[in-house]
Amino acid sequence: MSRCAHLFQAQVPKVADVRAVVVGERVFSARITAPPGVVDWRSEYRNLVCEPVTCPEGIRGALVRFLAGFDLSFGAFDFAVTADDAWWFLECNPNGQWAWLQAAAGLPITNAIADLLANGASHHD
Repeated sequence: MSRCAHLFQAQVPKVADVRAVVVGERVFSARITAPPGVVDWRSEYRNLVCEPVTCPEGIRGALVRFLAGFDLSFGAFDFAVTADDAWWFLECNPNGQWAWLQAAAGLPITNAIADLLANGASHHD
């Protein structure tokens, strides 16, 4: 094959990553720190440090609005975090993995999903 699609983006000078899992209007965030020199934390699951982190209010509101705009009730958002604690949005996966993060960071994501399923759709209205 002589041609294929590519996506290029600037490399953010990050010190960590954050995965924010949004269930309805509940936001669960964890800071993910990989060993030095690792660009993509997914290549180092065994060597990650995951800890709960508070999502900044402005970002929290943007995440909830993002899901509402696409009529979604769940999203796994990834961010790169710089040394000055700026969060750089990378992507939203509407079917992203979360169970490993719940175990690693102690986040009650399963309960939030069960509550959402038992009590109806999100409060985007």
